[in-house]
Amino acid sequence: MAYPDRPVSRRTALRAGVGVTAAAGFGLLPQFAAPASASADSGGADLSFIIDCASWGARQPSAPVTMKHGTTRKIIVHHTDFPNVTDYSRAQAIRLAQEIQNLHMDKNGWIDTGQHFTVSRGGYVTEGRHRSLEALAAGTEQVQGAHCVGENNQGIGIENEGTYVTETPPAALFESLTKLCTVICRQYGIGAHNIFGHWDYNDTDCPGVAFYRQFPTLRRHVADRLGQSTFPDRTWPDVYVSNAGPVVRVVQWLLVNQGYTVPTTGAFTADTVAAVMDLQTKLGVIVASDGTVTDPTWEALGVPIRQGDSGDAVQALQSILVHKGYELTQSGDFDHDTHKAVQAMQRLHGLPPNGKVDTDTWCATVGGIIAPELS
Repeated sequence: MAYPDRPVSRRTALRAGVGVTAAAGFGLLPQFAAPASASADSGGADLSFIIDCASWGARQPSAPVTMKHGTTRKIIVHHTDFPNVTDYSRAQAIRLAQEIQNLHMDKNGWIDTGQHFTVSRGGYVTEGRHRSLEALAAGTEQVQGAHCVGENNQGIGIENEGTYVTETPPAALFESLTKLCTVICRQYGIGAHNIFGHWDYNDTDCPGVAFYRQFPTLRRHVADRLGQSTFPDRTWPDVYVSNAGPVVRVVQWLLVNQGYTVPTTGAFTADTVAAVMDLQTKLGVIVASDGTVTDPTWEALGVPIRQGDSGDAVQALQSILVHKGYELTQSGDFDHDTHKAVQAMQRLHGLPPNGKVDTDTWCATVGGIIAPELS
């Protein structure tokens, strides 16, 4: 059964399911020199900490799951938007896995759980959609998931039990998430700079303001465990026509700043695709027919701005800062509050807190990963 690729709220995404994606999209995310993908016996990787579907009593899928070969390029981290329970037991982790599967299958007609893995507040990791653990062990293919519209063929989805808008996850959860991300990176040959949040691609409040601000720490911990010492200068979120939300809205405001007439709704409209393609043509870079905002496209869109400036580029900046929980007014004027928010963002990502929005600051602000954050 197919489901539409459309942006949905965080609560709808988990409790009602999200659409499976058609194409993986045109992407140019760089990869570091990672270990070769693991063999079918998991190459010696210890996956015993993951509770497989059989062990938590999962029902069989209502239809065969789809396997995608060689498409995995990123990890996408979520929160479940469920209560922050104080039951940290293995039994609670199993109840959680069963509840999610029942909701997806019985109430929404999904073939199985949407995400690949789930981490409980007690730090227990369960397999989500069937065959996700098998695919991880091989490191050459992934199950097509249903966790992030537009990214289900190329991103491993990890749900984390709880709601993290104002609270951060318990230490046990964060440690298990770090361990799981490290294993995923090793098995698929990707780096710590390929870990994103749900709202970097969809119109949602997931993974929550407080949790998202821990992502630089998460990536550093994963990089340390991988022994990864080299990183791309910048890894941008490669949004395209199947994505939506705050990052797309930034793209639209920056296109308006370049003279294009596009809506700033966060929906990746046909006008937005056409404008991205036209800009890419003018830049002399690869033109993406699906509107993918590639690295060189982002670099051209992210013009320098600073306190005292005004206009559409400032609107773009303020729109994403407001969504990420910074207290300011989206006025189009780069005022003192905007300056302070930029400084906070820069500190979070290891940049000099000068309040000037250069290319690195743009990248970090829109959800990309920059080398200083990981150094």
